[in-house]
Amino acid sequence: MEQRTYNQYCATARTLDLIGERWTLLLIRELLTGPKRYGDLQASLRGLGTGLLAARLKHLEREGLAHKITLPPPARTPAYALTEAGEELGPAILELARWGLKWAMGERRASETFHPGWAVLGLRASFDPEAAVGLHAVYEFRIDDELFHARIDDGTIEALHGPAQHPDAIVTISQEAFLRLTGQGLTFAEAIETGAASASGDEEALHRLRGLFRLPTPHARKLDQASP
Repeated sequence: MEQRTYNQYCATARTLDLIGERWTLLLIRELLTGPKRYGDLQASLRGLGTGLLAARLKHLEREGLAHKITLPPPARTPAYALTEAGEELGPAILELARWGLKWAMGERRASETFHPGWAVLGLRASFDPEAAVGLHAVYEFRIDDELFHARIDDGTIEALHGPAQHPDAIVTISQEAFLRLTGQGLTFAEAIETGAASASGDEEALHRLRGLFRLPTPHARKLDQASP
């Protein structure tokens, strides 16, 4: 497959030459939360055919943005992981997510798929470092059968798939309720207060949860659109 180019000696154009093709940024989004097997990527990117998925992965390998690895025991299966260059696209993708939460989300369309695991990057995108100053806590989030966790360490966050080994607090919420929260710009703490979610664990960690994750208020992109 011939790689298209803008033929411009410009950093933005050169970057888009590498990651501007359809599905490429979403593949990087998936790999930002850790190595993924080919089947994992297929499951998360429904609508991306196997041939195009293989082509996009080869492109990322060829351009030094991703590489093949073998997962550690007990899995010991082939997977794909980002290189240093690929990892450094993380802040740009998080900024796109923040922009999207404010200007692009709205109501979920009937044709749109959703995977609770995408909330891992959502935690990073909506994290408020100032609200986490002095806090050292691990939060485990459960959306239906999907588990992921966030480790807060004095204003920084590490959010990963899978359960936490020793969580200080556990938040449980259904996928349906989580989608309502995403569309309405509410916080986990507000969801707990209204009964849309439940929580258990250390009282201080739960108290600090109130300000840790803030979704921006949705805005209309057009002047003639009604304000939310």
